[in-house]
Amino acid sequence: MTDPYRITQAPATAPERPGGLLRPLLWLALFVSAAINAVLSNALGNPWIGSVFGLVALLCGAALIVHHRRNR
Repeated sequence: MTDPYRITQAPATAPERPGGLLRPLLWLALFVSAAINAVLSNALGNPWIGSVFGLVALLCGAALIVHHRRNR
């Protein structure tokens, strides 16, 4: 439904979502690093290697939360 009192025309395309490719990449990094963390924590005797991937998973989760809060 058009508004007869509108002076400007509506944009032809939908506005672009900010960070369009960032969010899927963060989700992918989160899942991959969590899976590697689970595998390496159980397979190897050295907990430091698995902890590095756990830290990456935590950072990806925090970045996803910040991205969501800024762009909602």
